[in-house]
Amino acid sequence: MNARPTPLKFLVPGWFAVVMGLTGLALAWHRAVPAMGEMAGGIAVVVSLAAALAFAFLLVASFVRARRFPEAFREDFAHPVRHPFVAAVPISVILLATASVAIAGPSPLAEAAWWVGSIAQLLVTAWVASKWWRGNQPGGIAWVSFTPALIIPVVGNVIVPLAGVPLGHEAWSAAQFAVGLFFWPLVHALILVRLAIQGNWPERLQPAVFVTLAPPSVVGLALAQFGVHPLLAWGAWGLGFFSLLVASTQWRRIVALPFAMPHWAMSFPLAAFTALTLRLGPPGSAIAGVGILLLAATSLLILALALATAKGLRDGTLLAPEPVAAIQPVAA
Repeated sequence: MNARPTPLKFLVPGWFAVVMGLTGLALAWHRAVPAMGEMAGGIAVVVSLAAALAFAFLLVASFVRARRFPEAFREDFAHPVRHPFVAAVPISVILLATASVAIAGPSPLAEAAWWVGSIAQLLVTAWVASKWWRGNQPGGIAWVSFTPALIIPVVGNVIVPLAGVPLGHEAWSAAQFAVGLFFWPLVHALILVRLAIQGNWPERLQPAVFVTLAPPSVVGLALAQFGVHPLLAWGAWGLGFFSLLVASTQWRRIVALPFAMPHWAMSFPLAAFTALTLRLGPPGSAIAGVGILLLAATSLLILALALATAKGLRDGTLLAPEPVAAIQPVAA
């Protein structure tokens, strides 16, 4: 019998989706303070600390993995489907800075983290976009690679203003926000073309359909942060609500799947939409009530994901070789 491979080898960047989900949940609970009181603020602090601990552990483990398994580390950047998740690392840094600024106020540490995350995210976006220019050449990207996960590296720039504006960096926040805003409809169009010519992505990636909920939700939060007319944020909320309705049609298929790390792709988008709903709904309003219901549902979902992750680690079903469908370009 062959010895089981070292689990650390399979700690792919997609694991940072745990940090994204937890920070998103912390921000959602923080937004609930006007409606639910200081208890919500206390929960936001606890969840944000859990996110920071998870990030620290994953970052150290990733550095160890890169040294012990450099070939696996390089494969993450070359993999046709997995490479977009590299952006989960800088986005996690930005979100941790955002949670810190929202809960504790601006600080030099939060500002430094925000700058590091923002610049790294922009560089990752440029790296991913450069693959498109290569087409079918070595190092390029095939149609089969266009999945909702591609939203993370290129549209993820819209998250920058959430901490950038209160830190006093409105100009840079607007500039990087525009990059994500430009890529948002473009990536959606490319994903639809991919579905038309290549068919659906592997079933185990189905939870990633909820990633389509993230752009309108974060855009709405960013627009509110910029102080634009409230109707623009409401327009983003409407797009988010529609995206939630569409993604929810896949819920039965997702629930029927064995648990795997792609399930965490649902966590941050739902938390971001919850935060936007609570941001737009004044205490006592109907929309605030909807926000509280969404907060309860999102909290239960992330708790279930955390418990399933702990069980998967204990049973050895996670941090193990993943079944990967054969990826072949469509014949001309």
